[in-house]
Parts: sequence; C-alpha cells; structure tokens
Amino acid sequence: MNRFVYSTLLHLLSPALLAWMALRARRAGGQWQVFSRARFGCYQAASYQRAPVWIHAVSLGETRAALPLIQALIDRGDRVLLTHFTATGRHEGARAFQKAIESGQLVQQWLPYDFPWAAQRFMRQYRPRIGVLVEREVWPNLVRAARLENVPLVLASARFSDRSLRASLRSGRVMREAFASFRAVFAQTLSDAQRLELAGAVAPGVSGNFKFDMQVPAATVARGRAFGAALGRPVIVVASTREGEESQFIAAMRRVSERHEVAAAGARPLFFLVPRHPQRFAEVADLIEQSGLTWIRRSTLLALGDDSASALEACRSVSVVLGDTLGEMPWYYAVSCVAIVGGSFAPLGGQNFIEASAVGVPVVFGPHTFNFTQAALDAIEAGAARRAASAAEAIDLAVSWLDAPRTLGQMAESGRHWVLCHAGSVQRVLNALLELAPDSEAAPQHREGNAIV
Repeated sequence: MNRFVYSTLLHLLSPALLAWMALRARRAGGQWQVFSRARFGCYQAASYQRAPVWIHAVSLGETRAALPLIQALIDRGDRVLLTHFTATGRHEGARAFQKAIESGQLVQQWLPYDFPWAAQRFMRQYRPRIGVLVEREVWPNLVRAARLENVPLVLASARFSDRSLRASLRSGRVMREAFASFRAVFAQTLSDAQRLELAGAVAPGVSGNFKFDMQVPAATVARGRAFGAALGRPVIVVASTREGEESQFIAAMRRVSERHEVAAAGARPLFFLVPRHPQRFAEVADLIEQSGLTWIRRSTLLALGDDSASALEACRSVSVVLGDTLGEMPWYYAVSCVAIVGGSFAPLGGQNFIEASAVGVPVVFGPHTFNFTQAALDAIEAGAARRAASAAEAIDLAVSWLDAPRTLGQMAESGRHWVLCHAGSVQRVLNALLELAPDSEAAPQHREGNAIV
C-alpha cells in the first residue's frame, strides 16, 4: 500500500472510524472532544512566539513514560508542545505539568487525525523545532507533513513487537517510508531496534526505556510508608488491573480473607485493588460488593483525612480498599509490602511494573508481558520480580512472602538497584535532541541514522 491508497482509505472509512472513536470516548468517559476543531488541525491562535519542542504521548502510559523527558526540557527552559490522542493521557499531562501550563511554557493539544490536510495544518500552525514521538505512535501523513516542513522527527523509547512488525510489513511501502523518515530512532531494547530496522528505520539505536528514569515523588512515598507502618496490617496492592482480571483477583482475595478470619486483626492482609482505567471504578466496586468482601474506597479515606486516625481505623476493619483515585500510584506502592501488577493476567501485554521496583516493592506479574518482554526477564533475573501463572497463584505467592521478611527485603533492594542500573535513557535522547535541533529556529540538516548507544 502506498500513501495515496492509505489516505484514500482513511477518508472513505472516516465516518466509521469517527463513530468508533465517539463510542470509545463514551465508554471511557472524560473529555475526548472527538469532533473538536483541533482534532482536524484547526486552531484559533498561535501558542508560541518561537518554535516549541513537540512531544507526542498518545495515552496514559506513554504520557507517564515521557514525564522525565518533558521535565528535563522544562528545566532547561524549552517551550514544549505536548499532544495526546486519549483523554487519560491529556489528564495526566495536565496534572503533572500544571505550573508549566499556567506559565505558558507548556501547551497541550490534541494530535489531529492522520488526514494529510489536518497534519499539514498542525505543522504549519506550531512549526515545532523538533518532534519526539514516544514509544509507538507512527502516522504516515503526520510524518510526511513534518518532512515537508523540515521538522526533524525522533522516535524515542520505542517498543516494537513481532506483532507490530508483521502489521507494519503488511502495510507495505507507506509504513516503510514513514519509519525511514525519522532522523533518529531510539529503541528500548536491541530486539526492538532489530525489528524497527526490518520495518524501515535507518540505523535505529538502543537508548533504553524512559520508564527507568521516572522520578518517584519522595514526599508521596514517605506518606505511603508512614501510613503502612501506622496501619499495623500487611498490605498487598493489586495494581493496574484490566477488564477480566479483577474478578479473578477478588475470588482469590475472598479465599485468603476467609482463611484469615480466625487470625488476629493485625495479621490479616489488606488488599488494595487499583484498576488501570478510571471509567471502570464503578464496575469494579460492584464486583467487590457482590463478592461479600468488606471494602472501602480510597477516595473515602481521603475524605476522612489522608493519614488521619479515622482513615487508619477504617482500613483496619475491611478486607479491600478500592483504589479509585488518579496520580497516586507511588503512594499505593509505598504503602504495600508486595505489588501484583495487572494487565499481565490476561493476554494484554502487561502494565508498567518498573515504578513499583523504583519504590522498592517486590513485584509479581502474570504470564502475559509482551509489552515489557525484556524488562520482565531482566527483573526476574535481578531478583526484583517473580512471574505467576494465574491471579490465584499471584495472591498466594504474595501472601507467602508476608511471612518472609528477609525475602521481601532482598527483593526490594534488588528492585531499586535494577532500576538504577537501567537509568539514563532520557539523557541519551536529550543529547540527541540538542544535536538535531540546537537552540535556534534554524532546522538542522538531515542525518542518516544514529549509532547504537
């Protein structure tokens, strides 16, 4: 398929695609603005007096991964344009960079749909000095518009699975040309780099995974640890769960809770269940209620007072706390003794468990971690994580560790050391950005690839 055929099909199928987007937005909740002018590359006014550094982070995971790079750009005084495709990604960006948004140093915008004319309007409106696409978002017409406007593009912290490679090869020339247009490609692993080269990228390098550079907020971690210590009960957090997983975990939690009913209150494990997506909080609450487990919402604890005696007492009398808040994952990890990370107990590829290791919490994940293949293998080898075949096995493993403080301590230290050893990806990419687009509005000359770091 060439780009003309791709664009023609995109226009012909756009009514169905937009209807699908609207349905997705309705189910997910939040402000998606599916039919807003910005989604079609129409803007009211220019946002900058000079060209910004443009960062595209499609959704929540990519936005969180990009946080350290964006913060590094802000710290050095750059103006930043941050684009998203989903409401959750935009919400996270707004939360993380509220001060920069208020000062005008960072502006958020929707990435337009990949119509040729919309992509060209976007580029001509903002005229970014350089563009960084985080992890996996490659749109042929957007890439071409950048090339026409002489905007160098970088694909950073890129992950590219075998499935992604097969899909790209099936697309034919349109995707090969898109990948070949990047001035630099930085993959998470050597395997990702090799697949990207097969897809058409020129001399992709290996810089590592941005997620290893995420800075956990010390104050939040300290509050979580203090709450856990004052609670007097061991805590197991089941984090970032996806649809189909919660029912399995709730059944296992109920079995453990029934087994510990005769034990002293202080010995009973307390489970924190934190769904990945906020639109599913109500659904998961219904599942917990139907199970017969005693439970409370994290938002209710906050209403009682974050670390108040009332909040602690409320936690002591229940079996499950539903994590129905956003932006508190470091707190959830810090309060816990063990972290079970979801998205990996159904064939969904897994969710980010690196943050838990950075906080210093032993990790359990499931059999499906193809989004983090190398990281999962490395974490197991480093002694920071274990793999469980099922939700029930994960719960049993986590409960068994509660009686093995030496194991918990060793795994916690191994996790912190493992994360520190893999840090540095953001600085490597930042160095490349400074080389490709120095502090001037003059666009750099085209460079053929980049060396493997």
